[in-house]
Amino acid sequence: MEKRFVVIGSLLFALAIILGAFGAHALKDLISEKSLNSFEVGVKYQFFQALAIITLGINSSSFNFKLNKILTIMTFGILMFSFSIYLLAINTFFSFSLKFLGPITPIGGALLITAWGIFIVRLIKN
Repeated sequence: MEKRFVVIGSLLFALAIILGAFGAHALKDLISEKSLNSFEVGVKYQFFQALAIITLGINSSSFNFKLNKILTIMTFGILMFSFSIYLLAINTFFSFSLKFLGPITPIGGALLITAWGIFIVRLIKN
């Protein structure tokens, strides 16, 4: 078991619950429907990816290869992807623009795709 990643995944999962509730209750009347939908996309991806990190971390001994790099890439990917979406969705609360974060979202998504690609290739090779 990769305990460190089980803990990280669990923290991300708990935070997704908190942010989902925050979006559904606190933000629904404060930001546009489009921004709220974007916020919810970030929460959904964080939920699924956190669950994947937990699952892979718990089952890491089932694989013939190390998962550390893959799980690290996944962690950074979800942080970049979801958190850039969160900040962009609530941009109206700041007196300055956070639009510069726009390119961070696809970079985070690319990291997630890369991590899963590496995982699949290693599964096939082993």
